[in-house]
Amino acid sequence: MTEIAKKRPEFRNINALSDLPSYRLPAAGWVSILHRVSGFLMLLLLPFILWMFDTSVSSEISFERFKAAFQGGLGFFPGWFIKLVALALIWAYLHHFTAGLRHLWMDISHEAVSKEFGKTSAVVTLVITIALTLVLGAKLFGLY
Repeated sequence: MTEIAKKRPEFRNINALSDLPSYRLPAAGWVSILHRVSGFLMLLLLPFILWMFDTSVSSEISFERFKAAFQGGLGFFPGWFIKLVALALIWAYLHHFTAGLRHLWMDISHEAVSKEFGKTSAVVTLVITIALTLVLGAKLFGLY
């Protein structure tokens, strides 16, 4: 037998507790995973989104109740928690939309897609998403 035939690659299972924390995922991988997480988060919080929409547009009285929920709370949920959930929805929408545009652009111009483009577009997606979330979160929490 030749030397190449004797040396076979060793495959092992990935241990989630020891291997995954040390694994360095590229930016495009983070964008892809967060795209799925943001879509799931929006689906999971769809009843909250529908409640917010219905309460905010039904009448003037319901709109005042909507504003009061964000200021004083709703039931046993304090106002800051409702704002935090709304901020998570803001991030989820912005990231899902921005990453979706990135994926559409990559599908349209597949000849121009390269490893460098994937990395830079992923970093731009993350920066835009975080920056817009911070700006809208500051507005939501009344910083300006």
